[in-house]
Amino acid sequence: MTPAALTDSFGRGLRDLRVSVTDRCNFRCLYCLPETEEAANFYRTRFDAVKNPRPLNAPIPIAWKPRDELLTFEEIERVVRIAVEQGIDKVRLTGGEPLLRHGLPDLVARIAKIPGVRDLAMTTNGFFFAQNAEALRAAGLQRVSFSLDSLEAANFKKMTGRDGLREVLHGIERAQELGFAPVKVNAVVIRGTNDHEIERLVEFARTRDLSLRFIEFMPLDSGRTWLKELVMPGREILQRVQAQHALVPVKPASASETARRWTFADGRGELGIIAPVTEPFCGHCNRLRITADGQVRTCLFSLSEHDLKAQLRGGATDGELRARLHDIVRQKEDRHHIGEPGFRQPERTMSCIGG
Repeated sequence: MTPAALTDSFGRGLRDLRVSVTDRCNFRCLYCLPETEEAANFYRTRFDAVKNPRPLNAPIPIAWKPRDELLTFEEIERVVRIAVEQGIDKVRLTGGEPLLRHGLPDLVARIAKIPGVRDLAMTTNGFFFAQNAEALRAAGLQRVSFSLDSLEAANFKKMTGRDGLREVLHGIERAQELGFAPVKVNAVVIRGTNDHEIERLVEFARTRDLSLRFIEFMPLDSGRTWLKELVMPGREILQRVQAQHALVPVKPASASETARRWTFADGRGELGIIAPVTEPFCGHCNRLRITADGQVRTCLFSLSEHDLKAQLRGGATDGELRARLHDIVRQKEDRHHIGEPGFRQPERTMSCIGG
C-alpha cells in the first residue's frame, strides 16, 4: 500500500477522497434541501413540540452553480490522480445527485484507470440509477450506496419531496443483479418522522442481503432548522434492532471506519450505525472532500474552504498542486463541534458539499 503522504497536523493519514460532481439534486430531502411546503410544515410541527421552540428560518434560495464553474472531467481526473499518488486509495463520487451530471460513466472510466485506486464507489438517491447501471458497471464502478429513508410511499415523498420510491427500489435491485458488492442502503433517522420504520428497514435489508446504514440526523439542512431533539441517537437505534435480532459485532477493517457494524446471527445482511452527533469519530478521520466547483473541504462541517480550481485553471504544475494539497491537509480540523457552545452550521448544505 502506498504510504499516506497526505498527513494532517494530528498525524492522520488521508486515504478517502469524496468528489462531488454536481451541486444539483432532483430530491428535496428534509435534512438537506427542505424547500417544499410539506418540509416547512414538518419543521413547524416539530418546533411546537419541543422546548424553547425556534421559528422556521427561511430556506436559503437554491442557486445552482453555472456549468462553467464546475470542474471538468479532465480536471477531476487530474486532481484524483495527484491525490492517489499521495496515498489516497478510496474515491467516492457524490453530489448533489451525481447522476444528474451528464456523461458520468466517462468520469468513472477515467478514475478507474488511475493506478492505485483500490475502491471506486458512488452515493446516489437512486432515482436515475437503473437506466445508468450497466454503463457505470462497465466503466469500472465497484460499489454503490443508495439513500433510502422510508419504505412507505407517502412518508418517502414527505421526506424527499418526490414520489420516487418505486424507482429507488428498482435501482437497488438492478445494482444487485449487476454484481455491485456490497450494495449499501443509507437511512437518515429523524425522530417522529421515520423512526417507526427502523424495524421494517432492517427486514428489508435482511431479506435482500443488503448492507444497511442508519445515520444520525446532522445539521446540514438549508433551512438552518436542525434541532438535537430530532436526533435519534445511534445507541437507541441499536437497542431497537437488538430487541428483535441477535447481532454479531464486526471487527473494523481500519480505525477510520465511520460505521460500527454488525452481522445478523443467521449471516444474512449487515447493519451499520453512523453516529457523528452523539458518538463522534473525528479522531481517526481520513477523509478529504472536493466540491463540484473545485473547493477542498477538510471536514464535513468546515466553516472555510480551500480553492483548488484557481490553480487548476491557472496553469499550476502537478508539483504545485501536490504542494497545495499538502498545505490544505495540514489545516484539517481536529474535530467537528456539534453540540458545543458556539457551534456554527456550514453555509453550504450537504447537496453542495458532497456526502
